[in-house]
Amino acid sequence: MNKLPLDFDIETKRVLIQLNKANNKIGELKGITSTLENPKILLNVITLGEAKDSSEIENIVTTYDELYKEITEYSINPSSKEVLNYRSSINQGFEILKKQGFISINNIIDIHKIIEPNVGDIRKIPGTEIINSKTGEIVNETPQSYDEVMDYLTNLEKYINDDTESLDPLIKMAIIHYQFETIHPFFDGNGRTGRLINILYLVMKNKLDLPILYLSKYIIRNKNEYYNLLSKCNKDIHYIEDFIIYMLKGIEETSEFTINFIKKINESYLSTCTEMKEKLPKIYRKELVDLIYYEFYTKNIYFQQQLNLSRATATKYLKLLVKEGFLIEEKVGKEVIYKNKALFSLIDFY
Repeated sequence: MNKLPLDFDIETKRVLIQLNKANNKIGELKGITSTLENPKILLNVITLGEAKDSSEIENIVTTYDELYKEITEYSINPSSKEVLNYRSSINQGFEILKKQGFISINNIIDIHKIIEPNVGDIRKIPGTEIINSKTGEIVNETPQSYDEVMDYLTNLEKYINDDTESLDPLIKMAIIHYQFETIHPFFDGNGRTGRLINILYLVMKNKLDLPILYLSKYIIRNKNEYYNLLSKCNKDIHYIEDFIIYMLKGIEETSEFTINFIKKINESYLSTCTEMKEKLPKIYRKELVDLIYYEFYTKNIYFQQQLNLSRATATKYLKLLVKEGFLIEEKVGKEVIYKNKALFSLIDFY
């Protein structure tokens, strides 16, 4: 393995052409987030979608319906629990970054413990390999001893937080991702952890204000190319140019997708506000719309707690929202839960 920074010119003409496209799109994405009525709603929806997609790359498959029932304590699907652990790790990583402004090895370990609570710390036993989850092919053998893994991680930590290099952060993000995945410091959960480092780094470098750009969908669609490029880079590091271009294309495409998704969420939210004012003026308030858009499922107790209502009033509100088509009522066990119809149609797009 090579240590960072790499000792050859990375800013080739091909890289710079794609870099310009990626920067234009991510800049547009950053700008559009300032138009949101409630950024927390977007953050919740996108992080949950990313948690599902990122876990799917590692063959942890669940449905949105299972995820939302898990949130409301009505699912026993172990895959859903793993996906929600990943969502928690995204939120925790973002909070850590806001407080301290840098990314350390200890932060990465702490985040990984949320993703994979039963896997343990940095691996100490040799034998770990990177395997293409689709074909089963060995992509490369990773550093084996604990001391070697920690040596490479220490080098990576320094590189992540070093501002003296003139490389654009989007190029550095691609290099950081390649290096972390090649180190493969944990027994499991390296892919999810590495993809989370991507977004935290972009936020740290002010490319984004919120962690809302995730490459998992792009990687799923182009999984063979992703693993092939990792394999090529491990045989000859000069193939890193192709890997960087791959990642920059992912940033461009995913930024465009996320921009369109944000527009759909904003339109849906504002439309619901307008419609509720017309149909249910006596109960309408912005906090109520925020509540039904923040989580895909809700229940009576949430209405009571979040809107400071009595049980009887919460029941009345929920029945009215069902009657007018804003929510769908569903019986689960002994309790009734309520699904946001508009939000579910949006997540199908995501």
